[in-house]
Amino acid sequence: MKKIFLPVLPLLALLLVSNCSFAKINKDSSLNKKTTSIKDNVGLKLPAGFSAVKYADGLGEARHLTVTKEGDVYVKLSDLKNGKGIFYLHDNNGDGIADVKTGFGNFTGTGMGVKNGYLYASSDTKVYRYKLDANDKVINQNKPELIITGLLDRHEHESKPFTFDNEGNIYVTIGAYSNSCQVKDRTKGSPAMNPCPVLDSAGGVWQFKADKPNQTYGDGTRYASGIRNAMGIFWNNNVNALYVTQHGRDQLHDLFPDMYTEEQSAELPAECLYRLNKGDDAGWPYIYYDQLQHKKILEPEYGGDGKKEGGENAIDPLVAFPGHMAPNGLIFYEGNMFPEKYKHGAFIAFHGSWNRAPQPQKGCFVAFVPFKDGKPSGDWEIFADGFAGSGGYTSPNDAEHRPCGLAEGPDGALYVSDDKGGIIYKIVYKGK
Repeated sequence: MKKIFLPVLPLLALLLVSNCSFAKINKDSSLNKKTTSIKDNVGLKLPAGFSAVKYADGLGEARHLTVTKEGDVYVKLSDLKNGKGIFYLHDNNGDGIADVKTGFGNFTGTGMGVKNGYLYASSDTKVYRYKLDANDKVINQNKPELIITGLLDRHEHESKPFTFDNEGNIYVTIGAYSNSCQVKDRTKGSPAMNPCPVLDSAGGVWQFKADKPNQTYGDGTRYASGIRNAMGIFWNNNVNALYVTQHGRDQLHDLFPDMYTEEQSAELPAECLYRLNKGDDAGWPYIYYDQLQHKKILEPEYGGDGKKEGGENAIDPLVAFPGHMAPNGLIFYEGNMFPEKYKHGAFIAFHGSWNRAPQPQKGCFVAFVPFKDGKPSGDWEIFADGFAGSGGYTSPNDAEHRPCGLAEGPDGALYVSDDKGGIIYKIVYKGK
């Protein structure tokens, strides 16, 4: 699919946007007029009619985020900023920029979400929640309730993103502490473990109760397995189902240079979007998905040669993206601000991965996948690009900004966090 973008507008003075008491965009024409008058000040490449601003900056390693019904933002940090791991952002004067930044919580992590009057936040081993008042402000910032504890953290794929269904459950990613389940991780010639013991406590999605304190593995259920690291995780209310994006394995060329060239290793395996049902297995570490052959391929550690198929009982992805782009954020759009083509579709924030080097990087953009009835209805496309800056680069660390988390505002705006430059972007549609 050919992607066409209009040139980014030059830097202009920001026009007024709505005050912090947001309403549905289709119910308040004055709100609609203010919100869609934002002029781009960040240089992103966006489709015609869209514009973006820095809603907030200077936040450090901003990971996942959530937006309340009042239009306020909570963002989780993976490194403490002024001793705080969560920031509350509020636009006090209605100019579209957060001028109130309040930090709290002394733990780092990734997950962030609001459900049933509580703000939930995760560290790399725990999930906490804070009681909210009627305006969705945290009542006691110093006393979160511990909901889940003892989750595995072996310093590889340790982030614990999460999402909620509407039956009182929370779904938590527990990433695999391994690349491909070798006896000695990421070591050429080291044999694979078969069966893979990592799957007992990681490499999947676990289901817990959202309101039960002090849960551990024994209180939860392994909802789906064979998922190396599902950083994007979202419950799609439109079809009442769980969706995740997986980070694929690394180093095919490094570990098996006789089977894979550097160019093949940069593109394989696919980064996949899955729809999960209880009991599903996506196949890691025994197979990977090859988006070029459109097949599930047996991993070389388990006897594969790059062509031999495997995983007859493993689920297929809904979408298979090029390898090593690191899909870190996922949401399904239900707002009314964007054009109709975006309704019910998936936005995915690609973070960029080190394992494409020395080939040119891909990623550091937000992609869009159209959906109908819970299934993709067309090709994926790049929606927001330009985060990384101008020029080519081989390491994601050379990127100026790296999109990580996604959230939808009550007015239908799309918020994007950046864990390299500490920016929260707000993207709106103002019409052609």
